Amino acid sequence: MNRSKGNNSRTVKDSNSTETEMSPNAYRLINNEEKPPDIQIGKENSWIAGVQMFVSFLLAGFGMVAASLLLDVVQHWDVFVQVPEVYILVPALLGLKGNLEMTLASRMSTHAHLGHLDKHLKPLVVGNLCLIQCQAVLVGFLAAMAAVAMGWIPRGEFDIHHAMLLCASSVLTASLASFVLGLIMIGVIVVSKKVNINPDNIATPIAASLGDLTTLALLSWIASLLFKSLGTNILLPALLIIAGAVLVPACGYVAWKNNFTKQALDEGWIPVISGMVISSTGGLILGYTVSNYKGVAVFQLVINGIGGNMAAVHASRLSTLLHTGQKEESVFSNTTKLLMLMVIPGQLIFVYTISYLKAGHTSVTPIFILIYMCAALLQVLLLLTISHYLVVWMWKLGLDPDNSAIPYLTALGDLLGTTLLGIAFHILFAIGDKDSDLGD
Repeated sequence: MNRSKGNNSRTVKDSNSTETEMSPNAYRLINNEEKPPDIQIGKENSWIAGVQMFVSFLLAGFGMVAASLLLDVVQHWDVFVQVPEVYILVPALLGLKGNLEMTLASRMSTHAHLGHLDKHLKPLVVGNLCLIQCQAVLVGFLAAMAAVAMGWIPRGEFDIHHAMLLCASSVLTASLASFVLGLIMIGVIVVSKKVNINPDNIATPIAASLGDLTTLALLSWIASLLFKSLGTNILLPALLIIAGAVLVPACGYVAWKNNFTKQALDEGWIPVISGMVISSTGGLILGYTVSNYKGVAVFQLVINGIGGNMAAVHASRLSTLLHTGQKEESVFSNTTKLLMLMVIPGQLIFVYTISYLKAGHTSVTPIFILIYMCAALLQVLLLLTISHYLVVWMWKLGLDPDNSAIPYLTALGDLLGTTLLGIAFHILFAIGDKDSDLGD
């Protein structure tokens, strides 16, 4: 689907390859038939929508907890100990891959509402799988290069074997994870439409939940296998990197020729790279905060994950609303209320889960809960407000929010969450709620 930049019109090619102008408030099918959306987002039953979103947030949250526990195990594997750059690679690769899967989920949810899955499922599946393959492999390579640089600069030593292992592991992990998760996400959206569940409510959190766990598991397994042949067989990593280099232009060409994904291929790069830069700023703040308050680390995963997922759901719903010509005010007010109501129960579940598993380093006291919840509520309120204005602004510029909004929002979620959590811990320390884990 193509939206020409700088104006409010859309063009798509029908079966005879003729271009059709499209109103920004009425997105037509490829065969020029108009189909009203089957779910009016602003008129959904609030309780049903709330349950759908809350369940998906719980799944996403427990997925993050599972990924954290898995990381706690694999960090002691030989490859992580002997090649510490792999550990540096983890947050960058997981963040970038998560953005790709979440934008796919948002994009496919909009297509589902517009009826495209009924008549154009095959080109949608082929185009989007090729698109995320192209993006994932290239992004995986960039993430590996960043990890190599971050490991090389402090020590001043460059190890070609470590660099090859990182690049090959990252490229193969990104490719396999994108293919598997892409198929799963498309399946989730198709099934949700069949059973009359709004995919905008569940798809992006499920993508985030499965993305972190699957990508981390694959990366650890692949890196461990390649590490066993490190120093004796450099041919295999080289072949994997070459295969990735061939895959990027091949899949990019297929996505470029596909009317459903051409615009996404054109618009998707800057948001993903910009999101990485914003998240890196949050990483610098996290490093400073953790050095003073050990307990920040585990709660940072929860506050950032929940905040980012809520902003992604809001953006996905609003983008669908704009594509289908509904009034934006309804989704802003209704969705914001629903999501804000979920913050406290959702955060309480995960805070006490962390406490029960003894995964955190901070005593969960009433004053801690109060200040932590204030930080979480403020983060989500800011993210939802930013999400609304960002999506509407992109739409007016001629950009498709399904392709561009989520990477910015998840990155801002990381930045805001880390900053507000650091402030919360500083306040706790300042008012005397000190324990050994807060830095006393």
